[in-house]
Amino acid sequence: MRHYYRFPRRRPPWWPENEPWTPRRHRAPFMRRLGCLFIGVNMIGTAMFLAVLALAAKALGLLDLPVWRPAQGLLVPGMVVAVILGIALIIGAGMRVRQVSVPLDDLLEAANRAAEGDYTARMVEDGPPEIRSLAETFNSMMARLQANDTQRRNLLADVSHELRTPLTVIQGNLEGMLDGVYPADEARLKSLVEETRLLARLVDDLRTLALAESGALQLRREPTDLAMLLRDTVAGFQSGAPGIRIETALAQDIPLVEVDPTRLREVIVNLLSNAARYTPPGDAVSVRYRQVDAAAVEIEVADRGPGIAAEDLPHVFERFYKSSDSGGMGLGLAIAKHLVEAHGGTIEAVSQPGAGTIVRVRLPAF
Repeated sequence: MRHYYRFPRRRPPWWPENEPWTPRRHRAPFMRRLGCLFIGVNMIGTAMFLAVLALAAKALGLLDLPVWRPAQGLLVPGMVVAVILGIALIIGAGMRVRQVSVPLDDLLEAANRAAEGDYTARMVEDGPPEIRSLAETFNSMMARLQANDTQRRNLLADVSHELRTPLTVIQGNLEGMLDGVYPADEARLKSLVEETRLLARLVDDLRTLALAESGALQLRREPTDLAMLLRDTVAGFQSGAPGIRIETALAQDIPLVEVDPTRLREVIVNLLSNAARYTPPGDAVSVRYRQVDAAAVEIEVADRGPGIAAEDLPHVFERFYKSSDSGGMGLGLAIAKHLVEAHGGTIEAVSQPGAGTIVRVRLPAF
């Protein structure tokens, strides 16, 4: 009967929320083989010891008895076989120990480098299957640590860059007012208030993004009529942007869906804001809602703008990623992606230069 080390069937708490968990099973024969090798070496050693003891007894005349005479002819061949087996086992044990010790030395060196902050350290995936599995797991862990460290550095750089502009504007205007260069009139004070609102919105977006990426975002799900939610969201968005025309095609016979209406409204507003930003004057943004099948519903937001370049399309859902003509902060679509995935759904963008962009949100219908 084979024995296995069993990985937990459920995703551990340390596993990232946005990555699928696949339970794995690994055989664990290494210690069994090592134990068998140890027993074999001991048996051969015992046989050699008994053979030497028999030779000594024969030299002393203790084996020159009738009962021992039939076995005396097998003594020398038996010793030769025992010596050969012993040497073979010792060589095999030495090779096996070397196969294990060399990768473990590499592991120790790589672990020391990782402890010093060098996340590029990797092990050579060589040796017995168990050591290769250990090396693969260690390299995967180091790759994740390296990615997290790079992500953290990029986040700090991006946040400092995004905060610098409004803070510089506020500081420059306030210093100009104090020095008498700028008048403290209503128009300039309104401009400063707008910059503070920009800062507040950026901080709120960063908090939402941090909660979503860490898996700590709490959803308050409730049965929701998505058609009504979309209609109310579109009406509210149009009242704040009267120059934008939005066309809707919302199915009415779809059952209620278990979602967090506040978070889903945030997703829709982000998609509408992006679509409105690139919609030419006179054109309209279209919003469509339909049931794909018994297990999924789909929300589609489309514009008729210039579209997204092929090199930018794979990165549109990354945080702080902005194209050359983008006027936002690069957080809206990243937040939308995390919120949709927190609901168990998917989001994708389809675009061709000159033909507009379509963003599809698919949510489970149960």
